[in-house]
Amino acid sequence: MRQSQTTRRNRTFQRSMRRIGRRAERLATSTVSPLGWAVIVLAIVCTVAFARLGWHELLAMAVVLATMTVCAIAMSLGNTAFNAAIDVSDRRVTVSDTVDVNVTVDNPGRTPTASARGDLPIGEHHERFTIPILAAGQSKHTSVQFTAISRGVLPVGPLSIRKGDPFGLIRRERRLAEHIDVFIHPRTVMLNTLNAGIPRDLEGQPSGEIVDDDLDFYGLREYEPGDDVRNVHWLSSAKTGALMIRQYEATRRTDTALTISITPNDYRDAQEFEQAVSIHASIGVQCLQQGRPVTAHAGTRHTSPRHATEFLDECSAIVPDIDDNPNLAQDTLVRAPDATFYFFTVGSMKPLDVIKRMTLALPHSATCVVLQTAPGQPRGIKRYAGFTLATVGDLADLPIIMGVLA
Repeated sequence: MRQSQTTRRNRTFQRSMRRIGRRAERLATSTVSPLGWAVIVLAIVCTVAFARLGWHELLAMAVVLATMTVCAIAMSLGNTAFNAAIDVSDRRVTVSDTVDVNVTVDNPGRTPTASARGDLPIGEHHERFTIPILAAGQSKHTSVQFTAISRGVLPVGPLSIRKGDPFGLIRRERRLAEHIDVFIHPRTVMLNTLNAGIPRDLEGQPSGEIVDDDLDFYGLREYEPGDDVRNVHWLSSAKTGALMIRQYEATRRTDTALTISITPNDYRDAQEFEQAVSIHASIGVQCLQQGRPVTAHAGTRHTSPRHATEFLDECSAIVPDIDDNPNLAQDTLVRAPDATFYFFTVGSMKPLDVIKRMTLALPHSATCVVLQTAPGQPRGIKRYAGFTLATVGDLADLPIIMGVLA
């Protein structure tokens, strides 16, 4: 029994010592920089060497290094119990928009704080600013402005403060506020209403087209020769004394699958890839604004966005992937086998033979449109067996092309 208790105590002691060791290691590495450790070690070496050799130059160097270390420790001390908050003017912007970042640092304590340095990462750029001595309850406001240069999800923050010496020997760093993601949406263009899909469907959306046979009643008109007498509204005809024909608003159900190629080999350059993302985003936004179900596919990411803003957020995160499946239809059909409309956006380097083979597996009842980017080339539409190939030379060409296809 005593041996068992002794073993448990030894294990408990060992675990405690390991925890203390890890904490000491974290404290040592987070407070003293590699340069600081080098100065400390060099000071010790110079002291030991002076004791052995008696060279006063080594003693002078040891004194200087020790003095630097003591001064660095003194300069890193002070109250840094700040509170901070980050706010941005808009978390969702488009390329070329300007974003204002507001940083508020305050002293919630009852004693003044020491001066420190604030570090705010904005993407790969770091914005650094001075935090002066703050009295109890005092605040410091800093504003930073940046322009959204390229599409992406840009992290702003986390905000941290640093207290240390100008030599970089000792540093005290503390995180005050977590990061905020700013979604930089791709450029998009407005498109006309897309009316393709399964007609006369109970789950369909009104298309604005007036027809004589559908499910959504629109109104009445007078009889014309050749009209189907089954569409006569006899009660209204009796009241007016003339035959009245029912009219309906055409309904169409369109479950749309949007797939974009993210293989870098399909595109000549990054500009062409961005054009493809804009095409992909423009079509998705139009479908969602019409209230049509959409499944979006980009590489291994497959989603069903509920509204246009959510879809544009997803488009902001699209990045090239060399491991993307070149057969875009394969993964799309697994997630959207019953879609009525398939859109594939590819680059100018995608061979036509590959596109043809890719579309063979699609359902014959579905409509397939392949949009191929070709910056600087004239727009064009070619129809093949099972799909339509549209060449988009510029994003401004997309409304014209979609107007022809609608």
